[in-house]
Amino acid sequence: MALASGFGLQSLLKEGHKHLTGLEEAVLKNIEACKQLSQITRTSLGPNGMNKMIINHLDKLFVTSDAATIVAELEVQHPAAKLVVLAAKAQQEEVGDGANTVVSLAGELLAGAEELIRSGLHPSEIIAGYAKATDKVLEEIETLVAEGSDKVDVRDKTEVEKRLVAAVASKQFGSEPVLCPLIADACMQVCPSNPNNFNVDNVRVAKILGGGLYESKVVRGMVLKTDATGTIKHTTKAKIAVFGSGIDTQATETKGTVLIENAEQLENYAKSEEARVEQAIREVAESGATVVVSGQTVGEMALHFCERYKLMVLKISSKFELRRFCRTTSAVSLVKLQKPTADELGFADSVSVQEIGGTTVVVVENESGGNLVATVVLRGSTDSILDDVERAVDDGINTYKALCRDSRVLPGGGATEIELARRLKQFARTQVGLDQYAIEKYSEALEVIPRTLAENAGMDVTEILSALYAAHSGGPDGTGGNFRVGVDVTGAGVRDLTTDNIWDLYATKYWAIRFAADAVTTVLRVDQIIMAKVAGGPRRGDRPMDEGED
Repeated sequence: MALASGFGLQSLLKEGHKHLTGLEEAVLKNIEACKQLSQITRTSLGPNGMNKMIINHLDKLFVTSDAATIVAELEVQHPAAKLVVLAAKAQQEEVGDGANTVVSLAGELLAGAEELIRSGLHPSEIIAGYAKATDKVLEEIETLVAEGSDKVDVRDKTEVEKRLVAAVASKQFGSEPVLCPLIADACMQVCPSNPNNFNVDNVRVAKILGGGLYESKVVRGMVLKTDATGTIKHTTKAKIAVFGSGIDTQATETKGTVLIENAEQLENYAKSEEARVEQAIREVAESGATVVVSGQTVGEMALHFCERYKLMVLKISSKFELRRFCRTTSAVSLVKLQKPTADELGFADSVSVQEIGGTTVVVVENESGGNLVATVVLRGSTDSILDDVERAVDDGINTYKALCRDSRVLPGGGATEIELARRLKQFARTQVGLDQYAIEKYSEALEVIPRTLAENAGMDVTEILSALYAAHSGGPDGTGGNFRVGVDVTGAGVRDLTTDNIWDLYATKYWAIRFAADAVTTVLRVDQIIMAKVAGGPRRGDRPMDEGED
């Protein structure tokens, strides 16, 4: 084998690799990429956040201000920016809200680190300062928790609605008086006896075009966007048999040949097949079932006998939807067409076909019993609006889940961040060594949330920040301040927004700060980027590196 030509890294790696090293090429370029990502999502923060129009690789259009959707659909390629995207995804999985806070805070922390690096500080000194600042922030945030908020009854609708306002308003500002009662109602219906076991999958969303948001409602049960297969469209006190394999004549597992010598044998063969199907359907009807649900096809002959024995027939093709249906009705999905036992039958108060805004749906309602499935039926004029409202509802449901585990809340509207920034500035002055500069930058980075809220609402940012610091500091000696004062995006100036129930969950803030700090630390620790040659030929739409460059 011939030795590779060249010296150093050229002889070490395959031809076509990329190698970036040093502060300028690796560290600062990584920071720049993360800052660009942060600037994309930052304008979508808060109630006045702007929407982004994103068309993904499948030509699907997204019009949304939800940062989690934006970063997921952007398909970020830069390796450092991917770390911030992963942090945002971790936040979404952990809490279900606050992805924009993670990206914005990470971008601002890295912008501060860039200034310090250009001033001559080494990344390791910045990392040490940021680590110290993060510990201090997470220690101070405990003291800002609203008194008594750790003991909230998650079945008290009024209290739950108060906690959902901020999360829903950040996505659908102005719609929270409509959506919050719906979300609270749906979540409380399916909340188990131990709230820690609350499952977000038990609250479903059905989007139906037409009408307005005010026509949305909650159904205790499921709403299937399909029609009943037969002519029977309504039944009450229904006993339900579920067949996952479909309702049809059973085929043999192995191929066989039937030799028919005359017309009489052919007629008898058809009759025997018909008799078997009728017997199977009769047994299902004799078990007490009034509704049969098929996971696959429903044969013509089987449908005929279902009609004869007054059985309502539904077809649910999605196996996930079929599982939820079984969970809603407490039915057992049977593998083959057979007589179900009493334990295998499900129950629903009513199963009916309804028309909502020109869309035919099957509504399965179950008013009795708990820990079932609830569905929020959303109405809206376009698919894009319905998708965005669904994201707001998802945020509300995730907030309820977080509320079940840790109900502590913090003042909203940027009040928590400004108070943490103020305390961190004081802490930085007590430090010796180069750490203090990194801690100072960390405190400035925390201002990004109130600053962005003010920017997106069209306010004078400098004036708002000055007013916030003045309100939080109080008198000349730094006492008597009100740490609950935040940015009022509906009017001019700043005020205590907790009077309007604008609270942020403690868990959301805690994990957002932790994930953002971890992502920033990881990016700053990188001093070399080595990329191997991409496998395969050029991708569709790619162009040569030198084409179009100056």
